[in-house]
Amino acid sequence: MGRTMTLFLCLFCTAVALLATAAVAEDPYRYFTWTVTYGTASPLGVPQQVILINGQFPGPSLDCITNDNIIINVINQLDEPFLLTWNGIKQRKNSWQDGVLGTNCPIPPKANYTYKFQSKDQIGTFTYFPSTAMHRASGGFGPLYVRQRSVISVPYDIPDGEMSLLIGDWYKAGHKSLRQGLDSGKPLSFPDGLLINGIPQSYFFTGDKGKTYLFRISNVGLSLSFNFRIEGHKMKVVEIEGSHTIQNTYESLDVHVGQSIAVLVTLDQPPKDYHIVATSRFTRTVLTATAVLHYSNSKSPVSGPIPAPPADNYHWSMLQARTFRWNLTANAARPNPQGSYKYGNITRSRSLNFASSAPVINGKLRYAVNGVSFVVPDTPLKLADNFNIPGVFSWDSIPIAPTNGPIVLGTPVLRTNLHEFIEIIFQNTENTMQSWHLDGYSFWVVGYGNGQWLEQNRNSYNLVDAVSRHTVQVYPNGWTAILVSLDNQGMWNLRSAMWGRQYLGQQLYIRVWTQEKSYSNEYDIPPNALLCGKASGLHP
Repeated sequence: MGRTMTLFLCLFCTAVALLATAAVAEDPYRYFTWTVTYGTASPLGVPQQVILINGQFPGPSLDCITNDNIIINVINQLDEPFLLTWNGIKQRKNSWQDGVLGTNCPIPPKANYTYKFQSKDQIGTFTYFPSTAMHRASGGFGPLYVRQRSVISVPYDIPDGEMSLLIGDWYKAGHKSLRQGLDSGKPLSFPDGLLINGIPQSYFFTGDKGKTYLFRISNVGLSLSFNFRIEGHKMKVVEIEGSHTIQNTYESLDVHVGQSIAVLVTLDQPPKDYHIVATSRFTRTVLTATAVLHYSNSKSPVSGPIPAPPADNYHWSMLQARTFRWNLTANAARPNPQGSYKYGNITRSRSLNFASSAPVINGKLRYAVNGVSFVVPDTPLKLADNFNIPGVFSWDSIPIAPTNGPIVLGTPVLRTNLHEFIEIIFQNTENTMQSWHLDGYSFWVVGYGNGQWLEQNRNSYNLVDAVSRHTVQVYPNGWTAILVSLDNQGMWNLRSAMWGRQYLGQQLYIRVWTQEKSYSNEYDIPPNALLCGKASGLHP
């Protein structure tokens, strides 16, 4: 009995030790070193300066798994300060790593900064890109994919392969020329072309007949929506910006600036080569980029006309957008079903109604939100808030509803409380497409409509299975409504995803805060934080 008891105690202690080790074990780390340089490429047939990451245009794929710790040493070999932002990564409790000018000092030329963040409780298709000085017009962007942990299932069979498509409008003029035009008070001109993975045509995707592939499609452009289609093949939508969706099939898809979508495509047609097509939407001059879907046993090159786009009207696009629905029974990054969060049953704490405009201030074009055109200060707002530096921004200086007052320049930060549940209405008063993005969050897109938003429009909201995403379109002279659970403390950028509009002032910041200081709410300023402006010389 003594030996048995001793053996039992040894086994018990070993099990406890293993459990304790598992409890404190950190999630895996992934280390990267990215060197940012200029290079020469000819995306539209004319040599031009582009921005490379590790010599690549577009940049390298950043692949990780849910909850991985990402350590990226970014070395800036450009002649200008530079930042990368991680479009759609929520940076839980960590807006210090968001990579926008309201949270981070840019990396000086010939210097480096090491980002440290976690893909916490996320899964899906995202991108990264430069947030500084119109740099993204010259490149520096790439795909960012967060894959599921081995213990988490996805609501579809594992595909036989993946294909990445970074699609966006492109200019022959570089970022410096475009920036000079914006600074002089001119809008961005119409783009010169569309690119798929850095070229306008002839990119090949190869697959085997009978197999199914996951196509990850992202709009990395500056200004234009596009329609995407594959000749002779249906596309089954399975994920949008980290949310698993009801798996409807489509012949073509509208993808707006800053958005990402993942579709399954089965190669079930006679073996040959097929057109892959992206065309600009809602433009007088239609820009086209093409690639090729090549069956591995094909003996017939691509031929014939490209498949025609859908009706070029906003109504068709809005109807399609309403068909994107949350898969309530599917897992996301966690094992519990997405639909276990009943967002439609939560009481709103406040409503914000943001209207965009394109005023002329001091003889120059600007873009504004509720009469305030945002001016980026030399000191990041997050640093000013952390060190209590006065004179950098102004609290709550932006109206929470549209006004008819004068348009002003300003640096507004809207104060909100941690765990508020808010409604935001984006009102588009212009005759152009809009696209809005919120850092740090996904939100439920509960409604689209035409004309001016009215309180009675809430009766038409989807309060059951609206898709949760980070970027949403607003149709001309229309509105879009979203619901957001403010569960992530920090300083977060709400902005136009159309980068010329963002650059000229269509943005603001929202501080989500609680006076209870705790690491369960927010991390401290990182010890390697770059300090600039009025924060220069201070200590993290």
